[in-house]
Amino acid sequence: MAGNSARRGAVRKSGSKKGQTVGSGGQRRRALAGKGATPKAEDRVYHPAAKRAKAKAKAEAGAATARSRNASRPIPGRKDNEGPELVLGRNPVVECLRAGVPATALFVAVGTENDDRLTESVKIAADAGISILEVPRTDLDKMSHNGMHQGLALQVPPYRYAHPDDLVDKVKASKEPALLVALDNISDPRNLGAVIRSVAAFGGQGVVIPQRRSASVTAVAWRTSAGAAARLPVARATNLTRTLKDWASQGYQIVGLDAGGDTTLDEFDGSAPTVIVVGSEGKGLSRLVRETCDSILSIPMAGPVESLNASVAAGVVLAEVARQRRG
Repeated sequence: MAGNSARRGAVRKSGSKKGQTVGSGGQRRRALAGKGATPKAEDRVYHPAAKRAKAKAKAEAGAATARSRNASRPIPGRKDNEGPELVLGRNPVVECLRAGVPATALFVAVGTENDDRLTESVKIAADAGISILEVPRTDLDKMSHNGMHQGLALQVPPYRYAHPDDLVDKVKASKEPALLVALDNISDPRNLGAVIRSVAAFGGQGVVIPQRRSASVTAVAWRTSAGAAARLPVARATNLTRTLKDWASQGYQIVGLDAGGDTTLDEFDGSAPTVIVVGSEGKGLSRLVRETCDSILSIPMAGPVESLNASVAAGVVLAEVARQRRG
């Protein structure tokens, strides 16, 4: 026997024969495990492509956050993000409650010294079914931001505006000659409230304001209107000029108010369906609105006063129209 097999005492072990043997076919524990396909470059953590993808995702997330933050901010001139309003102070609160402002809650600070205004506010709120909530003064300070609440605050919900077409429908339902008022560039809510009050007093069917660059029906306007805002619809027009042109095509006479008008109030015939357009005391009527008007009306004055407050001028003209229609 070749090799060491001839050595004395040598023993051949069974199974030690060299040569071909039957394989396992890769099924045993020492078999190689496949790692699959090679990952994409951006999926490999330390690859430059992966770092670029991570930086891009971070930038996009930051931009989305900024857009979300900006979308939640009120936009000047935009009224579509209005929320509940707080009326602060004892006099404003009791005046709003007397005027019938549709409040949702009355907040009274704990330990507030009682007086006639507080007593009356609580009584009116209780009779009207308004929630009366006693809160810590610190909470009311946070709600009011400036702390000028005198222990009393009234929560007023956002006003529900009508559509300009709703005013036309109301005119048709009333079977009375149309008498509407449009406000152009009126930014003071007190003027808005006063106009609403005058329109209601002299038989008008409604008020329309532009969606941008205009005062809205806030608690101040509610209070100034003496509750008339609850009875008279106020519409908001996306484009005031387009709305006026539409009304003109339906047979309404569009009359603008201006101190330098070509027609005086004495010469004016208000018996036809009429829309009175009131501009701001400082800027007056805007150019496009002025061009839409059929005539520009002025109020004759005997004194040295050059112009009237917008709400006062509207009241004077509305009173004259009402007088003419009474015959």
